[in-house]
Amino acid sequence: MSSIFSHAQDPSQDDGRQASDPLEPVVNTVRVPGPVARAFAGFTDHAHLWWPLERHGVYGAGSYVEFEENIILETADDGRTSIWGTLDDWQPPLSFHASWHPGTTALWSTELLVVFRAVEAETEVRVFHEGWEGAEDPVAAREAYVEAWPLILERFARFMGAGDPTDAAPSEGLS
Repeated sequence: MSSIFSHAQDPSQDDGRQASDPLEPVVNTVRVPGPVARAFAGFTDHAHLWWPLERHGVYGAGSYVEFEENIILETADDGRTSIWGTLDDWQPPLSFHASWHPGTTALWSTELLVVFRAVEAETEVRVFHEGWEGAEDPVAAREAYVEAWPLILERFARFMGAGDPTDAAPSEGLS
């Protein structure tokens, strides 16, 4: 049966990725000890204590990152600020979604969704990072976050008391 939408493609026809196709999301998962509310608070209320600003910040190790009202903000020790993203869906303690653009403008933003889910006595924290076509250089931005998210989540897991956060390895796709 053909689609009523002229632009829809039959999913059974795989003619390879075309240059205009969006890049795949970057998905990373880590488990931390404790309940969901504790993990959410650790991630959002205490990011300044664990986020690796020396490697993944605009102003470096002397700065401070925080979730403030509807933005994620980094403040340098000299008072300069950089908005990393705008929170557009805030569902504590289960998830948040933000446009994401550390070190650049909202014009070049990607999409970040972080989901918190109870798994036995732990919380699974899953980061979905996509919308690469919104970045100034989509391929380079995606490659940078393929490397960055496992390190960022490993630091978070250590802060939350996880012994061996080896589950922070990237998983391609949403399955």
